[in-house]
Amino acid sequence: MIAPSRATAVRPPAAGSTVSPATLQMFSALLEARTGQRIASYRSWRIDTALKSLMRDRGLGTLDQLVALLREGRDRPLADEVVDALLNQETSFFRDAPIFDLVVEAVAAAERRGHRARIWCAGCATGQEPQSLAMLFAERAEAGAPMPEILATDVSDLALARARAGRYTQFEIQRGLPIRQLMRWFDGEGGEWTIKPDLARRVMFRQHNLVADRPPAGAFDVILCRNVLLYLSPETKQAVFRTFADALRPDGLLVLGAGETVIGQTQLFQPSRTLRGFYERSAVPTSDGGIAGAAQGRGGA
Repeated sequence: MIAPSRATAVRPPAAGSTVSPATLQMFSALLEARTGQRIASYRSWRIDTALKSLMRDRGLGTLDQLVALLREGRDRPLADEVVDALLNQETSFFRDAPIFDLVVEAVAAAERRGHRARIWCAGCATGQEPQSLAMLFAERAEAGAPMPEILATDVSDLALARARAGRYTQFEIQRGLPIRQLMRWFDGEGGEWTIKPDLARRVMFRQHNLVADRPPAGAFDVILCRNVLLYLSPETKQAVFRTFADALRPDGLLVLGAGETVIGQTQLFQPSRTLRGFYERSAVPTSDGGIAGAAQGRGGA
């Protein structure tokens, strides 16, 4: 894939920000080099908030002290912690609820084509999206329908650790999770809720970097990557779209966030002809005279 620039040009911070241009440049370059994501100047306020806990744990009083340690380059775990803290891990259960019903419809169509459906949740953060899907499909499986394979990936090891634990605060639970699903699939204790083992086993979590890594093996019927492309440069988006095109079955579907689109971004995808708001692979002529949309996804499953 295309490697992101390590010297991203950054506009001056917004008025009232406590982050200097040089400091914003440092953190933006580090985040983009590791993940492809950018920090817009109008979001520079997030740096103070996101790094506050890390700086307290490290005994650092200013962002300049943190930058100095990063520039020394001798503390790799510190750089990893900074990147994890700067990532936007905003997510919730059943976010944009109508999308989940459409995913069920897409999976049912894949099953009618005679194979077990596969779903990839890319950029899953702390796991609420794939767990929401697992609830829907587990309940559907109780009525005799096949259970699709659900793979959830993220670049953050810390986020994945929380996703695998399946433990959420009362605040996180209240954001979108219907009471019926809460009582059916969670155990509560001490103000926290933990996913029951029967549901937890239905999602596979893996670390994956959309910018640096090849797509997971096999071909997928549905790929969800919602509210991740917002933070990528146009060049990095192109590389990620190629990854998704390679990973999808010819009749597979891509799901983006409400504020994201393929229109004007890539020729590899076009709006779905069957499911509104989803995207399908295009039949795009390639340099060797072939048709990109006619290619099979890598592997098979």
